[in-house]
Amino acid sequence: MAYKISDDCISCGACESECPNKAISEGDSKYVIDPARCTECIGSFDKPQCADTCPVGAPVPDTAG
Repeated sequence: MAYKISDDCISCGACESECPNKAISEGDSKYVIDPARCTECIGSFDKPQCADTCPVGAPVPDTAG
């Protein structure tokens, strides 16, 4: 299951550089995660780096996808 960025995003960009798959990019009003590229950091890190780095907890599991 990929992660998504909730509306809590403050567009600080902290998550973008931490993603090992370059799945995060700046959207119109918040950052977005490309679900085709998101691996939840499995194989690279113990925890998803976007969620671990975000100061407001905006990256969350995308349970709809």
